[in-house]
Amino acid sequence: MASAATTNVIYSLAGEDDGEYADTDLAIDTAGNLYGTTVLGGAFGSGTVFKLAPTPNGWVHTVLYSFTGGGDGGEPYKGVTLDAQGNLYGTAVTGGSGSCEGGCGVAYKLTNSGGTWTQTVIHAFTGGNDGSGPGARLTVDQQGNLYGMAPTGGAYAAGTIFRIAAGTWKFKVIHAFTGGADGSGGSAGQILLRGGHLYGAATAGGIYGKGVAFELTPAQTGEWTFKTIYSFKGEPDAGFPYGGLLFDRSGNLYGTQQSGRRLQTCAADDRRMERNGALQFPRRKRRTKFDRKSGLRFSR
Repeated sequence: MASAATTNVIYSLAGEDDGEYADTDLAIDTAGNLYGTTVLGGAFGSGTVFKLAPTPNGWVHTVLYSFTGGGDGGEPYKGVTLDAQGNLYGTAVTGGSGSCEGGCGVAYKLTNSGGTWTQTVIHAFTGGNDGSGPGARLTVDQQGNLYGMAPTGGAYAAGTIFRIAAGTWKFKVIHAFTGGADGSGGSAGQILLRGGHLYGAATAGGIYGKGVAFELTPAQTGEWTFKTIYSFKGEPDAGFPYGGLLFDRSGNLYGTQQSGRRLQTCAADDRRMERNGALQFPRRKRRTKFDRKSGLRFSR
């Protein structure tokens, strides 16, 4: 019989300069330090990137960067991703430039030099074909290329999946959601990279209007082929997937939805899923509760 799980709070945010509303995944480095984001708070009230370091006397919290809400971005959701060199990458829903009120969001890099972290905007979203309001965590491949999703904007105003090339930071849309059978509004979940293929979920659209799970396959030409692997029906299989997907050792996919009766599993030999309407991250201007369903993790 499995033992009951227990919860141990390792740090409670104080708000204001400390940061608040930590709608974040956590990244961990080889020393056991944790990294995440807060949507609000910080020196300018537009969110933070933070580090939690384990010590014999408990966890020590440090704000690595405070967003101004201007050209550097603002309101970062879902955390940061580490590369092999210890750099951090993430997205912010607002700020930057573009035609959106308050800015269309940014993708950014944080570099550590002697304990001082420097932020660089590697792409400022325009709200046009590149998308707008990115809030999902970025994925880094072995070459340092970045992959992510924007829930709105794009050629069909239904969101985009994008790639940012390592070093040059050249931005490319590898799929523009149409809002039809391919779905619309990329989810808040991190894109999954496996065997060179990308896997993820779109919160709306699809055959039944309840969201999709998808696969992107690279070609030697540099283009990508999009495939819907499952269209959600809403009932009885639930719908509107919000978090990312997760593979088990057998190649089955797992994920979560915002509505419906049960957790969805996609078998490796018969992967199917679906959706309707675009997910947008709320532009938070005051302290209010906001419920979001996050993703899954397997214990080791």
